[in-house]
Amino acid sequence: MNLLNVRTLFPSDDGNRQQRESFIELVKQIVEGVDELKDPYIAHLKGEKERGPHFYRELTATSRIPANGRPLDRVNEELIKLLHGHPYHTKYFLTNILPMASTPGIMGMLTAFMVNGNNLWDVYGPAGAEAEVRVVAMMSDLVGYEPSESGGYTTWGGQGAIFTGLRIAINKHDASIKKAGVPHNLYAFCSEAAHYSLFKSMEATGLGTNNLIKIRTREDSSMDVRDLEEKMEQVILRGGVPVYIVATTATTDAMGIDNIEEIAAASEALMAKYGMRRPHIHADSALGGFFAFFNDYDFEANPLSIGEETLMALAAIRERMKHLLLADSLCFDFQKLGQTPYSTSLFLVKHASDLKLVDLEPDETPYVGHRGYGDYHTSYTLECSRMGSSISILSALLAFGTEGYRKLLAQFVDVNIAFRKALAAEVPEAVIVNPHNPGIITLFRLYGDRNNGYLAEYEGLRTKAEIESENRLNEMLFEILGRDRGMMFFGDTKKHLYVPTADRSGEIALYAAKLFVISPYTQPSDVDAIVGFLKQRIQETYAAYDALTLKEKEHDKVYI
Repeated sequence: MNLLNVRTLFPSDDGNRQQRESFIELVKQIVEGVDELKDPYIAHLKGEKERGPHFYRELTATSRIPANGRPLDRVNEELIKLLHGHPYHTKYFLTNILPMASTPGIMGMLTAFMVNGNNLWDVYGPAGAEAEVRVVAMMSDLVGYEPSESGGYTTWGGQGAIFTGLRIAINKHDASIKKAGVPHNLYAFCSEAAHYSLFKSMEATGLGTNNLIKIRTREDSSMDVRDLEEKMEQVILRGGVPVYIVATTATTDAMGIDNIEEIAAASEALMAKYGMRRPHIHADSALGGFFAFFNDYDFEANPLSIGEETLMALAAIRERMKHLLLADSLCFDFQKLGQTPYSTSLFLVKHASDLKLVDLEPDETPYVGHRGYGDYHTSYTLECSRMGSSISILSALLAFGTEGYRKLLAQFVDVNIAFRKALAAEVPEAVIVNPHNPGIITLFRLYGDRNNGYLAEYEGLRTKAEIESENRLNEMLFEILGRDRGMMFFGDTKKHLYVPTADRSGEIALYAAKLFVISPYTQPSDVDAIVGFLKQRIQETYAAYDALTLKEKEHDKVYI
């Protein structure tokens, strides 16, 4: 019986050639295995995997730790099997914010894995600490923060950034709250189109979701600042204290961009009226913040020779993104448009001193930091153990540079513009419901009579029953597109704008399908095939909807 030498399961400690070549062969096996599963004309890796209703239950029943470890090449075979049928970022991958991890992003992550440092303290993770400081300075400079005064760290997604922003906002109001607990008269504000992260953060901090005030959105999915003013004033008059405003830049569904300049000015004026401190403003720029790469682009000289329509779209986005520096904190999800692996999010604060509000006392971290050695201790993070994801971010920033990100984002906008034109020409019954939002997302909605009913919905001229019927039609399209997502993978949303109803039965959300340009391999030349695919599924949707409607009418006749 051969006993396992566990040291063979680790990289070498001396850099010997034998272990290095063995490691490289294992990496090669994975890379080649993935490549064998690729097909550029579908939106998933090859390989069949029947994930029926009992799939995960059966896994639970059969999965046990083996008594004896398997050879690593056999383990790799199991890993590759996991990828069978997995969504993959070909030119037909058109859903939500799930990007392809770039090569520099992967190399940066591999570098972090090779030393496995803990980014909590530079004594434990000096590489991650160095990369983090550099990345924070780079991105601070990009948005207009002063790098010598700003601060930040990598965290667990945009949710982590919103949560830390809220913690800072609460402690700005009263530094004793950390020990005394959260009072119940503190309020946060965000738009109806904001990500649900703030909802979860309100719950987690103990403020409660009842103290989260949703602000009406305009047709372009941006926050109605007048409604924000009115609702903040209502809170104040009831004895409440506005402490936190999340400005979304840009929304996940429609790419609506809140106007931070207006939000900052309005909240400043209102708080001055009542002699109160302005709420902490957090820009949820997890997605849209990357368009700040165009903040100092020369749109007149246009050195990248960007097409006229795309240039106009980018200029319109820049008009909002140039105000990011007015926010007290913001974030960049590099695992979105930064093209790095999950999870690589960056939280920034305009003033690094804000982090002291949520820091720990030295005696609360007795075995890390606060020594005569080591100069970078991040005890203000909610996490204790932190991966060195900053290395992956740094790798991507160095490899892409400003020019690379600009080219990629411009390409995404190119495709989106081409798609909107082709959709309007070939499938006019698919109504684009975010026409005022330039960028990389198009939302489209079907109507039962094949006519454009969107304006009537937006103006509150349709009843709740009528809108629910249209929503049901669109949900049927979601199911058909979901069924065929292996060929082309589209997104959808059940919350594009809340609209009033003609019968005064409350506001209701509009459902819409979504094209999200996220793959570097999607080109404007692919749009005809994409629209052709959609046209067939939309025809199928209408046929199924008409058949269902006819059946329901026949059923109603029986009971009349």
